[in-house]
Amino acid sequence: MAQQTYEEMEQLTVNEQVTTVITASEPVRFVDISTDKVVGDQPINNTIRLKPKEGADVHADGDVLAIVTIVTERYRAQYALIYTTRLQEAVTDKQILPEEKIAYNNPSVSMSTEDMAKYARAIWNSTARIRNVSTKQHRMTMRLNNIYSVGEYFFIDFSIENRTNIRFDIDELRVKLSDKKQSKATNAQMIELTPAFVLDQSQRFKYGYRNVIVLKKMTFPNDKVLSIELSEKQISGRAITLNIDYEDVLYADSFNSVLLKEE
Repeated sequence: MAQQTYEEMEQLTVNEQVTTVITASEPVRFVDISTDKVVGDQPINNTIRLKPKEGADVHADGDVLAIVTIVTERYRAQYALIYTTRLQEAVTDKQILPEEKIAYNNPSVSMSTEDMAKYARAIWNSTARIRNVSTKQHRMTMRLNNIYSVGEYFFIDFSIENRTNIRFDIDELRVKLSDKKQSKATNAQMIELTPAFVLDQSQRFKYGYRNVIVLKKMTFPNDKVLSIELSEKQISGRAITLNIDYEDVLYADSFNSVLLKEE
């Protein structure tokens, strides 16, 4: 793409009394505001907010306050922020349009969130292939349905059957790597893992629950176990944990693109 000046960029008119919200189609990884005349923050992963610090006593109509650069997982976009004294001209809501996106190969992103969601939805809709890994607690059964390997990630599909009439209000989903056999004489080694993606963000379920979590690929010795724990909000709330041995992870299949066609 040829070089461009701020006059050739998409221009957004801004005013100190108006918050300008810019929304991307995927998570924003980096934002740069070229001057300190404009302040901004990122309230959620795909949205940023901008506002000039000062008004008409300092700036005139048409002044270029800053260039804002937004970098997502797979593209970047740039906007020139132009001051206006007229509130009705200030941009309040801006969606990054396809023609404004400049393709960007982010070296820190091997798979985009959009692609993770696509694979996870296909796995969620697929038939369970694993039948022998489960746990029972509080009249609930938690099962491992599938493990797939896609690029640098494991996709772990699990479900819960609730045989009570009491709704389960989800407090926390935790993934841990811990010792399979814990000795009373030594402190157990436990590592908390943060999923790269969680498909279902539901806060409650009554009878059935199914989810797909995405973990960065790892290896761990046979004396370790991967645990997925779902806990309830109440103080005396229930919790159920599914333990997955290393041998089960080794059975992870490469994702079959046929599943996407069946979606």
